[in-house]
Amino acid sequence: MHTRRKIPKVFHVLKFMLLGALFLTALGLGVRELWNCLIPDLFHGPVITFWQALGLCLLGKLLFGWHGGGSSRWGVGAKEQWRKKMKARMEHMTDEEKEKLRERFKRCMPDRYNRWRDNDDWNEGTKDTQTKPETNL
Repeated sequence: MHTRRKIPKVFHVLKFMLLGALFLTALGLGVRELWNCLIPDLFHGPVITFWQALGLCLLGKLLFGWHGGGSSRWGVGAKEQWRKKMKARMEHMTDEEKEKLRERFKRCMPDRYNRWRDNDDWNEGTKDTQTKPETNL
């Protein structure tokens, strides 16, 4: 039977630290080179150093957010996630609570909500040809 040699955890930690440092170095050098090749010529901006390039990357992350993974709040599929969440929430509501929520939507988003729900001109042409019942929030 072949036994696998166990590598101490310290070496794994050191490996990931080295890979992280290598990634940050490549990122800083890449941003610095792109900046120094483009910005001074196009906009007469300053030439930056490696550390300033890393600072720009950090500033960009602080301003525009981190990579939220697969469940980003406003990313791909956010509308569908919101719709599923609202549907599950409304299944447990009484008719009175649902009506209060509809009124709240009308108050908070009058243009967006009324465009599809209450505008008679909008729904006038589709009332006779509709094949399935409307589902309201």
